[in-house]
Amino acid sequence: MKYIVSAVLSFFLILFLNNSLFSQTISKEELVFLTSEWKGERFPDGRPKVPDAFLERALHINIDDAWTVLKNYGYVNQFEGGWKMVKDDVPVIGRAVTAMFMPSRPDVEKNIKDRGIQNGRKGNTNSWPIETLVKGDVYVADGFGKIGGGTLMGSTLATSIYSKSGNGVVFNGASRDLGEIEDIKGFNAFVRDFHPSFLEEMVLMGLNTAIRIGNAIVLPGDLVIARREGVLFVPAHMVEEVISTAEFVIRKDQFGFEMVKSGRYSTGQIDSQWTDEIKNEFIKWLEKHPELGKMTRAELDKIMNKRTW
Repeated sequence: MKYIVSAVLSFFLILFLNNSLFSQTISKEELVFLTSEWKGERFPDGRPKVPDAFLERALHINIDDAWTVLKNYGYVNQFEGGWKMVKDDVPVIGRAVTAMFMPSRPDVEKNIKDRGIQNGRKGNTNSWPIETLVKGDVYVADGFGKIGGGTLMGSTLATSIYSKSGNGVVFNGASRDLGEIEDIKGFNAFVRDFHPSFLEEMVLMGLNTAIRIGNAIVLPGDLVIARREGVLFVPAHMVEEVISTAEFVIRKDQFGFEMVKSGRYSTGQIDSQWTDEIKNEFIKWLEKHPELGKMTRAELDKIMNKRTW
């Protein structure tokens, strides 16, 4: 009997912890539904888990090339520009953990915080998404563009974010403590502005749900590619094709530069469908540049025929 009681208590403890973890989160079923094109591994809450290898490869592609692939597939609402950054030369690349904030309303904020306390939450609601972060995640928050009183992060939270995710943030809102955050090596933040105020009159209304960042729609698990040009959100099921195509464009451009400079081919020949002769030259050239990766003639034919770049 003692063991049965112990097992039952353990079950409810696990259930409690799970509810605590996913408080304010949409259901796993809804998240799987919204991201149903993704056929790969998922996190326990249903968030697509883009492989680490793709995160590494995404470090070496250009936003312009990745954006073009998405646009040619009809994904035209995935980019947002106009950011301020902590560092100009540190990209933020990883899987999106999304948070939606709204202007506060006393009754709603009280109910949310009371439930949060019951579920073991601590601190203000802007810290709750941080509890869910794992390595490779990017905290992406819609703070509805609020600056004064819209500082979703200071130096303490920034330190916590980086220690959990090894990554930065994208906030449609503000941050404070710029001077101290600059000292966190490897960390970067894409925000609307920096402001000395503390967070006020804002409350977390959704965690790991679909959110809007400016003109872009972001779903949990999207690949975030944030550079000086702006931020691109790549749907999880598009990641492999976007990265593979963007990698090819880098190779094609380098090959084209050399061919045009040498006078072997014209820009018109390089920028149009390639002849068999040019394709063969490209494969030979690529073998001399192992740092750019490998490609078979069949893979080249496939990507040239599809032309999404």
